[in-house]
Amino acid sequence: MLVARLKGVGALEVAEEQVPVPGPGESLVRVTAVGLCGSDLHWFGQGAIGDAVVTRPLVLGHEMGGVVVGGPLDGRRVAVDPAVPDNTCPRCREGNHNLCPAVRFAGHGSTDGGLREYMAWPTEYLYPVPEHMDDATVALLEPLGVALHAFDLGHARFAGTVGVVGCGPIGLMLVQVAHAGGASQVVAVEPLAHRREEAARSGADVSLPPEEAREREGQLDVVFEVAGNDDAVAIAMTLVRPGGRVVLVGIPDDDSTRFPASLARRKGLTILMSRRMKEAYPRAVDLVERKAVDLGPLVSHTFPLEEVARAFAVATRREGLKTIVSPSRGA
Repeated sequence: MLVARLKGVGALEVAEEQVPVPGPGESLVRVTAVGLCGSDLHWFGQGAIGDAVVTRPLVLGHEMGGVVVGGPLDGRRVAVDPAVPDNTCPRCREGNHNLCPAVRFAGHGSTDGGLREYMAWPTEYLYPVPEHMDDATVALLEPLGVALHAFDLGHARFAGTVGVVGCGPIGLMLVQVAHAGGASQVVAVEPLAHRREEAARSGADVSLPPEEAREREGQLDVVFEVAGNDDAVAIAMTLVRPGGRVVLVGIPDDDSTRFPASLARRKGLTILMSRRMKEAYPRAVDLVERKAVDLGPLVSHTFPLEEVARAFAVATRREGLKTIVSPSRGA
């Protein structure tokens, strides 16, 4: 099978390897689609994300779906949950599996991800999806789950006002989720014109560049920051009303976040950090099936695994929206 491994900063190598043999409780999955996420770009561009660094050649990719080969789910199309918690620690027992300190996460640290033709993965973390759901949409259920978890943290009220700062794919999903969730107004802030246009198509009532954000100072109940930089955090804190909530979803390049403390203090803001997702797949599938969200338009580029370096180049330049890699040859 073909496998793409990150050997170092910006160094991806595609080579043939043996098809993995599933262990106890695992199933073999033929991977059909992998979405490139901002965290994958951190690994690719910096050889690290936060305090985790590449210690061996790593297979990236955690937004993924495929078809099970053999075992109890043989032939089923599935979304692959990339997070495998230990299910024994206090965080898991209290229901916060996304905060498990011993979690194994695909494409992170020493756990290989989905940029390969086949992967063995715990069967209990494979979620069957409707047969008619296309491969790219199945892969995007994972980032939709991230958006849902962030939205949950925001405690957005029905008929409340919502802001999204940073309209990459997850930001655009948050725009759709907020619109579907009954927000009376959704304000999107994004420097790139093509992403502002997509935010408007996704349901944003207002879509504006960062330099115009101050015109709406203090007007929004909850604001989601999805850009991963200090300017975006400051804009989010400017937009939100006194007593409101700011949810930080973006991952900063230098593993630090700075914001104007006086602004946050005087407004009495609640600031929350969003970590991956929590048991969101059934909800994500339901949203797509009911057409409450539409993930298809978010896919702008698709590449075969042999062209994975080109795929990363396109994603790094922020061309289009979501870049998908299709590992399966001739499938």
